[in-house]
Amino acid sequence: MLTIGLLGCGVVGSGVMNLIDDPASDVCRNMRIKRILARSLSEKDDPRITTNYEDILNDSDIDTVIECMGGDEPAFTYVKAALESGRNVVSSNKKMLAHHLMELEDLAEKHHVSLLMEAAVGGGIPFLCTVHDLEMVEPVTAFEGIFNGTTNYILDSMTRTGQQFSEALKAAQDAGYAERNPTDDIKGYDVRYKVMLSCAAAFQMLPAEDSIVTFGIDRIGDEEFSFAKENGYVIKLIGSGSKNEAGIAACVMPAFVKAGTVLAAIDSNRNGITVKSPALGEATLIGQGAGSLPTAHAVVSDAARILEGKAYAWKNLEKTEAVSSSAKVFYVRGGNVPASLVHSHEGNAVLTVGVTLYELMPYVHAENCVVLEVQS
Repeated sequence: MLTIGLLGCGVVGSGVMNLIDDPASDVCRNMRIKRILARSLSEKDDPRITTNYEDILNDSDIDTVIECMGGDEPAFTYVKAALESGRNVVSSNKKMLAHHLMELEDLAEKHHVSLLMEAAVGGGIPFLCTVHDLEMVEPVTAFEGIFNGTTNYILDSMTRTGQQFSEALKAAQDAGYAERNPTDDIKGYDVRYKVMLSCAAAFQMLPAEDSIVTFGIDRIGDEEFSFAKENGYVIKLIGSGSKNEAGIAACVMPAFVKAGTVLAAIDSNRNGITVKSPALGEATLIGQGAGSLPTAHAVVSDAARILEGKAYAWKNLEKTEAVSSSAKVFYVRGGNVPASLVHSHEGNAVLTVGVTLYELMPYVHAENCVVLEVQS
């Protein structure tokens, strides 16, 4: 029996309660949630509710803590204390994990417990466990894909209906796909956290956050959608990571993706991530990247791994700086790209010759330029 202290009973936490309190499998029937941490006693009518984390930490029956709070603090403090007390931890909190993964993994190893985070990358898509399974046979060499359902919903709406960015964002908020403060999503920060965790899983290297070049979607406008339509592209926000001789290359950037490809066809708020290895080639996982029950499914899957003794560990993680990837073609509007790097002009924008992202960066800025990769 897995006895759980649940931190947070919002969108994801409520989904976890549904799956464990009303189990649909024998494994889930061997789980029980004993205490639930909430912001206030009025948040949910449940006798297990507490507003004091010490009630969970001091309960000797609880062997596993599931954290679905979101944000850096107090989530980090609570998760750290759980690991130090010898409890397993399952978390869906990509921001907190990306910022503190090295320390938390060290604590998990020191105290011989598990730290699992399937729901932190790709929502309900079983991506991190797939990476782990692939690496039992051969190294993963690269990954790329759509990691954020909010931005995919916005871009898909703008493509299909011709809405302006502000209109598509409001529609996403009204549909419950975007937060009231959508900054992490539209600026690409949410994808950056997920790329960091994906690099840790795929390459055992955690790139420094500020070394990952990141462009969001908030400045993309009519010119970019016209270019896409005229040239057979679809615009997607892509997170990617790869391993080369120089180290780990990672970035977050909107891209002109060829219509008819797998990633171009992913619509609405869905996610899709392609992972590559030498013998397997490419495999793409597609599904719900957010939402109460899909994300909770990934959380409970991690709890099941702990219960079944199948939890995996990310050992020997190293910190690194992201390096430049291979040369690519970029679309730039609003930058100051020198003539030597310009292949052609497209209205107010330019297409570059094949350059690395780091060669381009001195001439563009994430806050006042529109930059997209032009995929071949």
